[in-house]
Amino acid sequence: MSGTAAAGEEFRTGKGRVRGRRAADGVVAVLGVPYAAPPFGADRFRPPRPAASWSGTRDCTAFGPIAPQSARLPGAPVWRPGDEDVLTLNVWVRPGAGAGPLPVLVWVHGGAYTFGSPAQPDYDGAALARAGVVVVSVGYRIGFEGFGHVPGFPDNRGLLDVVAALRWVREEIAAFGGDPGRVTVAGQSSGAGAAVCLMAMEEARGLFHRVVAHSAPGACFAPEVASAVSAAVAAEAGVAATGEGLRSAAPELLVAASDRVATACREGAPVAPVQAYNPVVFQPVVDGTVLPVAPPVAVAAGAAREVDLLVCHALEEGRFLHRVGAIRDVGSEEELDAFARAFPLPAGLPAGYRELMPLASARDRYLALFGDALFGAYGTRLAEAHARAGGRALLSRFARTRPVPGGRAWPWHTADVPFSLGTLDAEGADFLIGGAPDADDRALSARMVRAWAAFAATGDPGWPALGADTTPVHHWAVPGDHVSYDEPDAGRRALWKEIPFGPIRLPEAPVGAHARDGARENRNPSVEGEGSLDQR
Repeated sequence: MSGTAAAGEEFRTGKGRVRGRRAADGVVAVLGVPYAAPPFGADRFRPPRPAASWSGTRDCTAFGPIAPQSARLPGAPVWRPGDEDVLTLNVWVRPGAGAGPLPVLVWVHGGAYTFGSPAQPDYDGAALARAGVVVVSVGYRIGFEGFGHVPGFPDNRGLLDVVAALRWVREEIAAFGGDPGRVTVAGQSSGAGAAVCLMAMEEARGLFHRVVAHSAPGACFAPEVASAVSAAVAAEAGVAATGEGLRSAAPELLVAASDRVATACREGAPVAPVQAYNPVVFQPVVDGTVLPVAPPVAVAAGAAREVDLLVCHALEEGRFLHRVGAIRDVGSEEELDAFARAFPLPAGLPAGYRELMPLASARDRYLALFGDALFGAYGTRLAEAHARAGGRALLSRFARTRPVPGGRAWPWHTADVPFSLGTLDAEGADFLIGGAPDADDRALSARMVRAWAAFAATGDPGWPALGADTTPVHHWAVPGDHVSYDEPDAGRRALWKEIPFGPIRLPEAPVGAHARDGARENRNPSVEGEGSLDQR
């Protein structure tokens, strides 16, 4: 976006006036607004504190600094040591877009809880703003700063940052024409995982009213895994695994140490067995305080029944992760069985996929199983559990594919982001969607943007919610969409029906050692179920 500030591009917040910049079609972007104080110095590893006020008008025409990380993403800024004012947010609004206050959509970026920022080009909020939504994107602590375990300090600091941003929205969004009584939290991948975690957090209660969760991962850590990861990072950084020792390490030192731990996981020395296949070293921690129980357990118990939930997953989630080298390769039946043991999954699950996919290679079955284990089966069961608990839940699947030179574009992880945010022409989007968009792609994107805007406004994206005996699923596809009514026990879903989802544990850890609020033992001793998504 470009342009200079003009009349209508200034807004008054409780901390001071801000000036944004005008984008296309009358959208104004107000970028880099502090919602909390810089989380460094004396405030490092602590919960977020309020931002300071300012005098005059603050120029908010550029994104703020991004959180500490080593990633270099297309078109996005990089983190540099010394960048500390990372708890900022961005607002897109089209003044005069509606007769009254507009619905608000708060975007939480993805990136395995380790990388990414709201400044990525494919996260631009202008298209949704043109559709009549006030869009807010949030920068929050990731990696060790946000999710590393530090003795004496709270876990899940990144989640607490998002809660602070939601409090800012409640207090300030009316100045931008937004309705604090209609707030949707949306995200993809770990951003969706964070949104689902908010549904289980008492501190977030009442701050939002709907959730859009695209490709939400089911993974989170039991406390002993978070502690073991922290010890490994501290050892790599050459500091003690204590609050004092970790605070003595500069952020860049912990970023580099965390990267080395991830590399060691990938090369066969994981902290928890599943990290040999999915070397994500930071996840939300079921700590009993900030995140009192695993999110699916809270949802199944009705903790967020007042929140409307829209769940989507891509049909070929695992192919993207394999393509970019984010997960371990598996090419044989023996390796597939080893993956299932490490995840851990019941021994019969790979056999079930062999029966459902008899002509597929071991690698293709692995990618299907991996995608379902982390995203697809989890999201479907989450929506069904929310509906059973008295909440309103909707299901969709991203199924768009088309021929491209040398093959076809897959409906893989992240491909839905440029479609749902209307950013098909953003830098880097061509890789995500498999080439330049065509007319069918643009029509699909327009449909997804309208659906998100409608859901944020009314809770109705345009297809039926789950019922007591029906599971309608909207399929996003080209040239057109369709709704299917899948039987709950059909195909892959039948294989997952009795499998619990819960925090990742270390081998031989006693089941229930860190469980709270009605924890119960489950059949898989390496998975902390704390109850099942199917519990009544």
